[in-house]
Amino acid sequence: MIVLGLETSCDETGLALYDSELGLRGQVLYSQIKLHAEYGGVVPELASRDHVRKLIPLMNELLEQSGVKKSDIDAVAYTRGPGLMGALMTGFVALVSGGHSQLMAAYGIGQYELLGESIDDAAGEAFDKVAKMMGLPYPGGPNIAKLAEQGDPNAFAFPRPMLHQDLTFSFSGLKTAVSVQMKKLGDENRDADIAASFQEAIVDTLVKKSVKALKQTGLKRLVIAGGVSANKRLRERLEADLAKIKAKVYYAEPALCTDNGAMIAFAGYQRLKAGQQDGLSVTTTPRWPMTELTNPEQA
Repeated sequence: MIVLGLETSCDETGLALYDSELGLRGQVLYSQIKLHAEYGGVVPELASRDHVRKLIPLMNELLEQSGVKKSDIDAVAYTRGPGLMGALMTGFVALVSGGHSQLMAAYGIGQYELLGESIDDAAGEAFDKVAKMMGLPYPGGPNIAKLAEQGDPNAFAFPRPMLHQDLTFSFSGLKTAVSVQMKKLGDENRDADIAASFQEAIVDTLVKKSVKALKQTGLKRLVIAGGVSANKRLRERLEADLAKIKAKVYYAEPALCTDNGAMIAFAGYQRLKAGQQDGLSVTTTPRWPMTELTNPEQA
């Protein structure tokens, strides 16, 4: 079985072909970073138009790259949600013609338990907003990480919000603390130290909450996903801290950490294998909690 995956939830247009016998046959990804960089964040209408412009050329590129014909494709999986409404619609219209920081316990396909999530800015949002304050290009995560390599992570004692409470995340106060510190420094150039200290605060919070979640559930495997999961410091800390409790962390290669079609194609195949499929009457769901996904055994 060959499944075409379409990912258009935000600012990347990703397509991939997953083969149940051969695995990932090919993938293409177009990023809108340059398009949105001058605005310091994603502009929904521009994102939607760019998806429409790139979908067909990318589809042709994918077919040529993989040696697969359109007639060979058995099923199509697209990102229904969550995401930007206009961007999501481009994916499902092409079929018929992401954000939160969350800790989820996964027991099977469609069987998820929400353990904790962000109540304001997610980790990725915090990276983007702090980067903008510092005059760094969008997206913020990789640019702050690069600058942090030259700084001292202990230079500034930035807060670890809600660290000793439940598994809820809150990074808005951390962002404010960085802003206050920058104003105190004035013209003094301590950007590398600020970046390193800010990154360490984010990483420390994510790691300690993750360890707490594993202890609370008794699980021994942690999977991290999303743009922030590409952060080298986060991976280093998770590997070290999880080893202490005899747990292990899993993550994708950097190219597959942001939005891409490969994850959609594989997830679509898993759903099909479990007996789930939709007809041509498709929809989008901009706000779609994982806890509301369908369990194939109950479908």
